[in-house]
Amino acid sequence: MATGSERSRMIAAEDGHRVTPAELFFDLVFVYAITQVTALMAADATPLRVLGGMVVLALLWWCWCCFAWLGNVVRADSGALFAVLVAVMAVMLVVSLTVPEVFSDLPGGLPSPLVFVLCYGAVRLLHLVSYRIAHPDDRILHATLRRTALLSVGPPFVLLLIGSALTGVGQVLVWLGAVVIDYVGIYVTGASGWRIASPGHFAERYGLIVIIALGESIVAIGVGVSGYPVTAVVLAAAVAGLLVVTGLWRLYFRQISEAAEHRLAPLEGDARTRLARDVYTFLHLPLVAGVVLAALGMKKALHQIADSKHYALSEPLHGVVAWALTGGVGVFLLAAAAILLRTGARRPVTLIAGGLGCLAAGAVVVLIPALVALALLAAAVTAMVLLHSRSARVDVTL
Repeated sequence: MATGSERSRMIAAEDGHRVTPAELFFDLVFVYAITQVTALMAADATPLRVLGGMVVLALLWWCWCCFAWLGNVVRADSGALFAVLVAVMAVMLVVSLTVPEVFSDLPGGLPSPLVFVLCYGAVRLLHLVSYRIAHPDDRILHATLRRTALLSVGPPFVLLLIGSALTGVGQVLVWLGAVVIDYVGIYVTGASGWRIASPGHFAERYGLIVIIALGESIVAIGVGVSGYPVTAVVLAAAVAGLLVVTGLWRLYFRQISEAAEHRLAPLEGDARTRLARDVYTFLHLPLVAGVVLAALGMKKALHQIADSKHYALSEPLHGVVAWALTGGVGVFLLAAAAILLRTGARRPVTLIAGGLGCLAAGAVVVLIPALVALALLAAAVTAMVLLHSRSARVDVTL
């Protein structure tokens, strides 16, 4: 039984600890947040709105990453950190509720863009304070925390506040600038002071957020056909969408995550921290973003296939969602290739070629029926995963 002293302080995590139920509970609010990002883009599927959705996703991603790092060195299921996580969950729930109105605030009520920014700032502040309390005697970390506040938290927060008073292109571009400064600031700050206590825990945490993104894409399939009759064509489209998600799952959990964890485990000190930052914090963002974009495309494709009253079965997808369907998969594949390259693997030619091909395939998607595009994408993803797995086995035997 925990004593009062244990409940009131941060408890260091031991080397080799795994993900706790408290962290799984913490992730639940991000399930909702990611679905809100997809809904934000689907409500007004224009290039500007999709860019804005990616900016919002990047901000949400940073909030999640902050506490994934902290939970690796401090136990999340005991001591004061659990109370902090619950507080962050409450703030992030408010953030999630504001996402649909973050670029088009409805009259009445609180100003959603401003609430979004203030809550985001509160999460970043809680993260820095929690790290400081958890390591009261680590002067190197304290210096890094100060640099992080000055370079990666303060200036972007000011830009986000300015952007919250704008609308349209101005708001999106100012917020995009804030995201760029934030990420560059973390890179410039360096690895000194940050620690990875358990590579297994760290890899598992990021694997779970990938599962959340993949799960949201399955939800998007169901939402796309909600309210329409279940026909043979709808079932075929849903299965095709599931095959796309399955291919991405197999690629990540059978190839990417294992390679990254195996490369991270033997490293120590700043070398381990730099690899974790590059592979997980930076390169997993486009990985998750690719899934969210593909989910947008699948949601729109399933809706169009199911809505036979307004769309002919021969009608293709149009606009940015046509690109999102295949382009999202392309972003995922290129991010996966970048992770393998950063971990020192042989050049993943199949993933690079497949990713570039999927990015360019949007020009074809607008010319063929949505169902055919979805089926071809499922076949292409399955083939790429099999080819990459085969080439990986050949590399191992060489």
